[in-house]
Amino acid sequence: MDGIDLSGLSMTNITWVDAVFAIVAVLVGWIVSIFVYRGVLAVLRKTPNVSESIAVLVARVAKYGMILLGAGIALSFLGSSLQPVLAITLIIIVVAVLVLRGIADNFAAGVVLQTRHPLKLGDEIEFDDIVGTVTELNGRSVVVHTVDGRTVHVPNAQVTSAPIINHSARGARRSDVQVRVARAGVDIAELMALLKSTTSDVDGVHIREAVRPLAVAVSPTRITISVQFWHHPLKAVPVRSGVVLAISHALDTAGFVGTVTSDPGPAPLIPQDGL
Repeated sequence: MDGIDLSGLSMTNITWVDAVFAIVAVLVGWIVSIFVYRGVLAVLRKTPNVSESIAVLVARVAKYGMILLGAGIALSFLGSSLQPVLAITLIIIVVAVLVLRGIADNFAAGVVLQTRHPLKLGDEIEFDDIVGTVTELNGRSVVVHTVDGRTVHVPNAQVTSAPIINHSARGARRSDVQVRVARAGVDIAELMALLKSTTSDVDGVHIREAVRPLAVAVSPTRITISVQFWHHPLKAVPVRSGVVLAISHALDTAGFVGTVTSDPGPAPLIPQDGL
């Protein structure tokens, strides 16, 4: 290789003592690397907030570092100049940084995720139109199982660089259903009380947070009410379905004419009075 002088490494200048020391240096480096690997792994396994994958990766890096150190010492016993060794080492480091930059970013982001705990196993998160439950946190990605049965591997670096919505962090989640009722002859206070009591009785609706029916639009022909209620963060769909069915049945029984929906969609530019 141009610029690297290996002339200092000559077999005629190597004595049997140098060879023995070189072999011993390699063996010692290999043996020490085994103990370093075990020691680092044992320490990291006892360290809080460090996952098994991260502990293994750090231990392997320490192990290979000891092996390379032993090889470098062996070359010095054989009369090799340290300059070519340093030059080759620098080249390897530069290449490794360029090749493993993405892996290093994901590893560093994984450490942040597993020490800061913005999310944990079992949390339901929303990220870039992905909604699902976290099933694994490793040194490379966050594994999410979506509500429609897909498995998504999101790189750690992407998770830490973009906003994450954690539906499970507070242990409860609020949902809304919209009720539109024909206004003719309707007592709004009576309607509000009916919606609140009906929703509170639905299985899965939390009782520690009060149900809140809020009027969002009133026109000459109809009343639009948003009913807010809290439930378990992972049971939004079945609880909303139960609330829609219960309110619909209650309206029919009480003689109200209206519609109930859990997904009202965007409001029109010019609101219409039709139900």
